[in-house]
Amino acid sequence: MQRFRLFCSNGRWLAGSLVLLLFSCQNKEKSELVWDTNFPVIGSQSSPRAVDLNKDGTLDLVMGAGKNEFEDSAYGVLAIDGVTGELIWNHPAMDQVYGSGSFQDVNGDDFPDVFIGGRGPYFKGIDGQSGELLWEYDTLRYTDHPVLRHARFNFNNSVWIPDQNGDGIKELLVSNGGNAEAAPFESEGRFPGVLMVLDPRNGEVLAADSMPDGQETYLSPILLPAEGNRRARVVFGTGGETLSGSLYLAELQDLMNNDLSASERIASEKGHGFIASPVAADLDRDGYLDLIAISHASSVFAISGQTLEILWQQAMPGTECSNSFAVGHFTDDDIPDLFTFVSKGIWPENTGSVQVMLDGKNGEIVHQQELGCTGFSSPIAYDLNRDGRDEVIFSINTYDCARAIDDESAFLIENKLLLMDFSSGEFHNLDQSKGFKNIFSTPWIGDLDGDGFLDLVHCQYFSHSDILSFLGMRVKRIDLPIKIRKEVRWGSIMGSRGDGIYQK
Repeated sequence: MQRFRLFCSNGRWLAGSLVLLLFSCQNKEKSELVWDTNFPVIGSQSSPRAVDLNKDGTLDLVMGAGKNEFEDSAYGVLAIDGVTGELIWNHPAMDQVYGSGSFQDVNGDDFPDVFIGGRGPYFKGIDGQSGELLWEYDTLRYTDHPVLRHARFNFNNSVWIPDQNGDGIKELLVSNGGNAEAAPFESEGRFPGVLMVLDPRNGEVLAADSMPDGQETYLSPILLPAEGNRRARVVFGTGGETLSGSLYLAELQDLMNNDLSASERIASEKGHGFIASPVAADLDRDGYLDLIAISHASSVFAISGQTLEILWQQAMPGTECSNSFAVGHFTDDDIPDLFTFVSKGIWPENTGSVQVMLDGKNGEIVHQQELGCTGFSSPIAYDLNRDGRDEVIFSINTYDCARAIDDESAFLIENKLLLMDFSSGEFHNLDQSKGFKNIFSTPWIGDLDGDGFLDLVHCQYFSHSDILSFLGMRVKRIDLPIKIRKEVRWGSIMGSRGDGIYQK
């Protein structure tokens, strides 16, 4: 059922019961569902990112996909035309591609190419224009390598780092780790995660080392750029849902020397690791990016990027978290704030979802409520009503939250896309569909067609069975009557640039 309808009348926006006060209608009177594209059989744990693949002036969407775990599919990576919603190309995968794409032209054809990873292991460079393979990571090359022999599991999201080999092209920073066949709470079958730098032209490993504590990794690393007297540093993490882990900081040059032994342990958690990617923003206004990370035990650490001292900590006992933050200005000061949601209970028997907004100044929980059941997508943020404070958009699923996540019996589920207005304290229902779910995919918001108005893209997945099964999916593009007045900084997973950094 289509619920998101925005109308303009005398400067007032209406979306069902939603009222957004804006200055004027500009040139659009209501929202429009531009396209709703359906894909049978497959599903996704990936989040869409936008790039113009066909040079028609409209951004297209790229996301990972696939069938159920351990199944191969012709639809492992999808490139969706931003104008029509039709497939530009699809690329196969031997397992689920849960990562989100990174983009850069590396073959000199003036079209951005796609780099994306997932299970299997799976990490590929794909020609952005044709969808043809440029290269793929091959584990068989490294079976005798002391470090890379461990990099045979899952590839997480990659980020760009400055050119390291002098060819004028940025390199890829990415982590590999996690064994899906290892039992919860058991150490058997666990192997050290690997942090590596890849040459995007050919997939060659330029540098790599295993985690300093020998633990596995599920976290997507980020790069802190050189600032002041600080050289560029990489941020990465270890541990899982049931195993202890830590958050680390290392100089990029040390990684390029294949040596993470001098890494600084900046946060730790017992019985849980760090899964959600951290974010970076200047919280103390000293000119350096600070780190904000949340452990799987829902402990939040804000760490000074200059001194590495703890700025503040916050804990949410009785919950767990695999969700990253949305960063924005949610309070009335000029310090960035954080929003995420955590799961009640213990994996894999989580029993509900708790939405939390933290004051970036001191870590205080400013807003907290319980909506929906367990989900692992992340929120996005933008000031839609131009009141000077950002709102957040996020996806929830409503069903019997007492169900075990691996219960395969049929049940009714409803997916909702919600907007939270921190100024008024109100929630607004943007879209809802019975018989659909969204467990992992973060929405996207920005200007796809360059007309100066916001577009919203979100994904839903057919569901008449268990929570995690892939039964088909749909992707929607909604054209909003909201004029863009400032840059969209946190409009997708890990921010609009995909690097986890919030720049003022």
